[in-house]
Amino acid sequence: MGKKTGVRYRIYERLQHYVKTQGSLLESDLDQAIDAVYKYPLRQSAIDLLRRKLQNKVTDESLVTTVVDLYHDDRLCIIHEHERQKEPKILCSLGLNAMETTPPALN
Repeated sequence: MGKKTGVRYRIYERLQHYVKTQGSLLESDLDQAIDAVYKYPLRQSAIDLLRRKLQNKVTDESLVTTVVDLYHDDRLCIIHEHERQKEPKILCSLGLNAMETTPPALN
């Protein structure tokens, strides 16, 4: 997350605090944006915009709206396609038979 004085850390903490205290109608979108801020580095344009917002002491609602808008426009974080695929995927839903000790022969 970087330094405690960094934009990414401050945004993450403020959004987490907002969710804990207020909640939101955009909660699923906000949760996804918070997860992206936690996992991926911010784009430089997002850092500059959010730094200005923090310096101007905007309200939490305004900050949430800005972050969610940036997330929807893919302007919040740098996410490479191969990084999106790191999540585990279910390949097969069949169970394993514990009694079978040798693999079946292929003919």
